[in-house]
Amino acid sequence: MSGRDLFCQPRRIGRGAALTLVFASVLVAGAATGNLPGADRKSAADGARSAAPASHHADVARAAEEALADGTSPMEAAQRAVSRSGDRWGAVYSPGEYEEFEETLDGQYTGVGLWARQRHGRIEVTRVGRGTPAAEAGIRPGDRLRSVDGEKVDGRPVTEVVSLLRGDTTGEAAGTSVRLGLERGTRAWTETLRRARLSRDPVTVRQLAGRVTLIKVAAFTKGSGKEVREAVRQSPPGAGLVLDLRGNSGGLVAEAVTAASAFLDGGLVATYDVEGEQRALHAESGGDTTRPLVALVDGGTMSAAELLTGALQDRSRAVVVGSRTFGKGSVQMPTRLPDGSVAELTVGHYRTPSGRGVDGHGITPDLEAEKQALQRAETILTGLGR
Repeated sequence: MSGRDLFCQPRRIGRGAALTLVFASVLVAGAATGNLPGADRKSAADGARSAAPASHHADVARAAEEALADGTSPMEAAQRAVSRSGDRWGAVYSPGEYEEFEETLDGQYTGVGLWARQRHGRIEVTRVGRGTPAAEAGIRPGDRLRSVDGEKVDGRPVTEVVSLLRGDTTGEAAGTSVRLGLERGTRAWTETLRRARLSRDPVTVRQLAGRVTLIKVAAFTKGSGKEVREAVRQSPPGAGLVLDLRGNSGGLVAEAVTAASAFLDGGLVATYDVEGEQRALHAESGGDTTRPLVALVDGGTMSAAELLTGALQDRSRAVVVGSRTFGKGSVQMPTRLPDGSVAELTVGHYRTPSGRGVDGHGITPDLEAEKQALQRAETILTGLGR
């Protein structure tokens, strides 16, 4: 059994993509694990293990063991068993993939420190991390990325480009070189960078006009919940708050609960079941319950981010603005297979404090706003009488 006992993450988007999307905040779908906090973690895992013989976990483990005895691939056998199980979110990962994935949840990744998007069929740099190899090479937002190690990237999905930059497909590690073909206006040139172990900054804070503090959470990686609480504490007195969860693919549920504690004075955040046994997650006391709060969401708001949104909405703590969220509210438990690979299968589901199921439904905002959602949020804060 992995040390990370229970998972709540969007899958079924391809294993390579799942491992890269969690670092790329420009992408609205990704792999995000929901790790249960504190005492819940052990008791929930124990409940799942006791019921495992009657679940698909036993079928997958049996298929892997039989493959090992036959001299065939346990991982491939497990993948076929997961596919037959009909589990929408089930997945199997190699040892290396799973180790890399867990590292991302600690807020670290291997790469060059740039973010990108596809625009008119071309790959455009949208952000460059401070102090990263990309920044040191002078790459700027707006530059166009034309090739990676000689492979043209025009027209390719951003997920594939991210994998090339990180070296996912070839197993490249920190310290290895990657050659980028770039364009800026009429200038075309190449830069050779060295990949590095980088830390992701999942929480960014900025002050908007009209005494509004914007807290953007890209993913709930390790330490992000504490950063949200600190951002609220340091916000100017009387400032309204906007919690931007758009494009947040989820993360550690423990961190989402800590973030909820920034806005709630204790109480229920969510309930969940593991093989039919019910448990609950609660916020810590002492959160700021007086400042006006707007939460921004969209179709890329997933998993742990939906759990937080549902708690704030059900408990009338925030006005939720944007579009319907993704709808990922199930719990996965990992099982280590004989060859070291890891299978994850669904064992339960989360519900909001009022008992709403999220999986397959998502969270409907209080105010629909596909465009200009932030402007709508600022208007609402003004109306709430900051």
